[in-house]
Amino acid sequence: MSEEGGMIRARATAEMVAQRASVSRVAVSRAFNPHTSLKPEKRELILRIAQELNYTPDRAARALVSGRSHLVGIIVPDVCSHWESQEIDALTTALQAEGFATLLFKTRTDYSMDEKLLSYMRGFNPDSVIAFVENVKPTTLVRFLGRAVPIYVHYPHGGSVDDAQPGPLHDRLNVLQRAGVEQAVALLEGYKVRRIAYVSGIGKSRANTARELMLRTVMAERGLPPPVVAPGDFSYERAFAATLDLFRVGKGADAIFAANDVGAFGVIDALRHELGLRVPEDVKVIGFDDIAQSHWKSYNLTTVKFDLDERVRALVRLILRRLNNPDAPALQETLQTRLVVRGTVG
Repeated sequence: MSEEGGMIRARATAEMVAQRASVSRVAVSRAFNPHTSLKPEKRELILRIAQELNYTPDRAARALVSGRSHLVGIIVPDVCSHWESQEIDALTTALQAEGFATLLFKTRTDYSMDEKLLSYMRGFNPDSVIAFVENVKPTTLVRFLGRAVPIYVHYPHGGSVDDAQPGPLHDRLNVLQRAGVEQAVALLEGYKVRRIAYVSGIGKSRANTARELMLRTVMAERGLPPPVVAPGDFSYERAFAATLDLFRVGKGADAIFAANDVGAFGVIDALRHELGLRVPEDVKVIGFDDIAQSHWKSYNLTTVKFDLDERVRALVRLILRRLNNPDAPALQETLQTRLVVRGTVG
């Protein structure tokens, strides 16, 4: 076995890279940090030799020195649903581009979280934790996170952001739904729609509650009667069944808002294939989210869009701003929604 072969089989060290490149140990460390200044030719030399020696920085050791783990925890209620899976994929990609790895944690079906799992999370010492589930309160999270300040995705019930954030320090991504809902209701009014139904999501979801309240608010402001609520749970199957009940037991509707796009797909299929109704001629349908499948020709769904790229960029900004200024007061980013008009209204 050659000496070089032995070096490659053993775990290479920064000192070995520094010796081969005739640079300091500090220069090796700086070469692996894209945010530090280093002459391009020197960085290229160090990275090339590191690759030859199969050297990678020891994250655990660097975390002890810097106090940063370069890990971001993500708490979600579901990893299989279309919106969550697309958001997790986009967010993971963006975080990796910034040098972070992700830790994924899933809540119980009632959106609560086992405190043993939170203790396990703390053992990783994450730099940040994004909570997509409002039911896991900041008062609960901060007991387990140490220095990390959690980020929450917040859906204000009104048309503007409430600056008051009671409880422990936490940052927020505010998603304002008024603009998109107003555009949707105005479009329906233009088609003389009067009887509007809302196929809801899970009752424990604050996002669902905020959507329903915003729809009620906008309709009342425009002099429309309140929406008929058909209970759903964000799933295709439940929305399909709720639509059948709405027309076979209830009085039907001129238009249906679904709490999410997947539910809207269930609504459309129930209308077309079970009830023999035409979309949009007989019943108009609007969803929420604008997932990738919404533009598929089979559905061609009109929907209130939550811009995924904007959401991900805002979340990454919140993480970086907090790490650059750990003692800052509560940080916020705010996003608007808008209506994407396709073939289910017209």
